[in-house]
Amino acid sequence: MKVLVVGGGGREHTIVWKLAQSPRITKLYCAPGNGGISRIAECVPIKAMDLDGIVTFSKENNIDMVVVAPDDPLAAGLVDKLTEAGIRAFGPVKAAAIIEGSKAFSKDLMKKYNIPTAGYMVFDNCSDALQYLDTCSAPIVVKADGLALGKGVIIAQTIQEAKDAVNGMMNDKIFGDAGNRVVIEEFIQGPEVSILAFTDGNTIVPMVSSQDHKRVFDKDQGPNTGGMGTFSPSPLYDKKLAEYCMNEIFIPTVEAMKKEGRKFKGVLYFGLMITKDGPKVLEYNARFGDPETQVVLPRLKTDLLDIFEAIIDERLNDVKIEWDDNSAVCVIAASGGYPGKYATGIEIKGISEAEANGETIVFHAGTTFKDGKYYTAGGRVLGVTAVESTMDKAIEKAYAGIAKIQFEGMHYRKDIGRK
Repeated sequence: MKVLVVGGGGREHTIVWKLAQSPRITKLYCAPGNGGISRIAECVPIKAMDLDGIVTFSKENNIDMVVVAPDDPLAAGLVDKLTEAGIRAFGPVKAAAIIEGSKAFSKDLMKKYNIPTAGYMVFDNCSDALQYLDTCSAPIVVKADGLALGKGVIIAQTIQEAKDAVNGMMNDKIFGDAGNRVVIEEFIQGPEVSILAFTDGNTIVPMVSSQDHKRVFDKDQGPNTGGMGTFSPSPLYDKKLAEYCMNEIFIPTVEAMKKEGRKFKGVLYFGLMITKDGPKVLEYNARFGDPETQVVLPRLKTDLLDIFEAIIDERLNDVKIEWDDNSAVCVIAASGGYPGKYATGIEIKGISEAEANGETIVFHAGTTFKDGKYYTAGGRVLGVTAVESTMDKAIEKAYAGIAKIQFEGMHYRKDIGRK
């Protein structure tokens, strides 16, 4: 089979790396890909949001399956376009991807179907939102309704901070059109757990649990990022909690989407907060999480291509999905200044040393490969993953691996998995 993966980050590198292990794939492409992906798949210079370009390339190259990994092309309807062109595509259609594309939609869905989540209000008028905030107490959460590269959530410590966030989103357009509507949400507390799940719209199969570190600095200090590291499994997510989430959150979500005429087929991500009142949904994503994918897929024993095909054909029930019992840790190496402004084009050294002896897997998030050298091309540059029999061993190996990598301005957290 010839398979094209759309995207060019750490998540896509992990998906390509896993698919490359399938004996049934004869040719792998990635659009646009990155430096690391170029070593295992043919990268084609088509942007993830060039929907027509991806459809044309798929037709001309007789692609058997397209895996749409990022949120933007899913929300824009790339799976619909590919399907209409007669090309098999993995991922939710536009009508289903709205579960991530609109926070207002997902909150209303949870309210309608009694799926546990934080209390909230939705506003498309700035003065109404500001007026409402006068009746609230801090801390409080302000969210841009649309997709904002994982940065559209502000936890305001004061009401003034919340008002500044609303003004920034709705009037100053700091997140563009994503902030035309805002969700103001009660602040809930507790540890977070990420659960990715395969679903064909009828059956849902949760993957192994993981926990993400969002803040840029150690001890959860500094601004939020797209994720500075992650580990799997989560020690919080025991059998009892898994059962509760399956019955009260996962199955009800899939059923709710079906009832709304928005059958969801693909990977559904549940961002959960384990509060004193039980687990609540913080957010849904309509695709694999990043960097959670970098610790979840290395633990998957089943052929990923078989799972994708079963989901497209709505026969997920027939596939036995198996995982190993190991622990996995991924530490992100970021550019100097990230999540603010940062430089690119800086040479990276030590990747092959980090991967020597198969001790760690280095997933590329923002790199290019030119004349035998890797260069930085993003804020999050690399994810160094180690899989071991215990969490402590995996932490030790991941940090031993990242210590061999250098580029100017590189920084990373020293406490991933040590919560």
